[in-house]
Amino acid sequence: MNRFDKIAAGLGQYGVDAMLITSQPGEFYAAGFSGEGVVLVAPGGAVYITDSRYIEAARNTVSGAEVLMVERGRGYIDLLNEAIQRLGVQTLGVEEDYLTLADYDRYKTALRAQLVPAGRLLLDLRGAKDDFEIHCITQAQRVTERAFEAILPVLKPGVTEREIAAQLTYDMLRFGAAKNSFDPIVVSGPNGSLPHGVPGDRAIQSGDFVTMDFGCVWGGYCSDMTRTVAVGRPSGEMIEVYDLVLRAQLAGIAASRAGVPGREIDAAARAVIQAGGYGPYFGHGYGHSVGLEIHEGPNANTREERPMPVGAVVSAEPGVYLPGKFGVRIEDLVVMEENGCRVLTQSPKNLLIL
Repeated sequence: MNRFDKIAAGLGQYGVDAMLITSQPGEFYAAGFSGEGVVLVAPGGAVYITDSRYIEAARNTVSGAEVLMVERGRGYIDLLNEAIQRLGVQTLGVEEDYLTLADYDRYKTALRAQLVPAGRLLLDLRGAKDDFEIHCITQAQRVTERAFEAILPVLKPGVTEREIAAQLTYDMLRFGAAKNSFDPIVVSGPNGSLPHGVPGDRAIQSGDFVTMDFGCVWGGYCSDMTRTVAVGRPSGEMIEVYDLVLRAQLAGIAASRAGVPGREIDAAARAVIQAGGYGPYFGHGYGHSVGLEIHEGPNANTREERPMPVGAVVSAEPGVYLPGKFGVRIEDLVVMEENGCRVLTQSPKNLLIL
């Protein structure tokens, strides 16, 4: 699958004759293949350029574009300039959020076209997932859920955060994932107040909350999920906070639909936590889009004014973090639809006491 025509159709909106795609997610989105190559898309055609390590796979996979291989004395710049001349390109859009300063300077000096920042073209297209993309994210999510189910018997006093993270990674790989979508976050007891805490050698103790935030890649697309479970009997405050976070998440999900700005979704969840008296302990945004990268746009946070497009896959992950005591976060993935949203995550999110 490729999206060359869709990209070409959006060029005029950004005032460019063609789009140069150099990032790995952009390359995969455009060509359906990632071989450390570059892509040039114009109304008159598309060109995919890679090296000898990937050329056979590229020629077997990439359709709708001329597939070229760099050679000694005829590198990426040479092949790009040939395509620029052949396709009549004068202004060339680039992915400014992904280019290093060194690469930008090199392209600006060597390419025979004016470079124009136009990365928003690809980012906006990627924000609205099609059915194939949602299918891949769903499959990644199912693998993640199998790993969650498999880890529950492992969560006992004496097991360390690091051991849990390693088991989650192993299980996602053996259940069909290509890799983690990010390094798993596993925090327990007082470490739970660290939203992005790094798993360490702390052993779980009876009465702890254990928060696990993890996901995997399937078909090039990411999943993301967080569950907080109790190992042993939780305190009354722990149960109260868990219930509050769950109610906040459900309020955010109820407010989620295409056409609604992300800040309104965030506000719906945040209001519940503020009313419960824990507002100062919810510091991050309610959610972010997920796709080829684990963090994409549009977001569901206090700053996001863009309306959610149909097909956006967004995390729903409010949390409360009490320094020195514990933390709670619950995260699902939802798909934005015209009349609401569809929750992709199927794992139970009632408080599990193991």
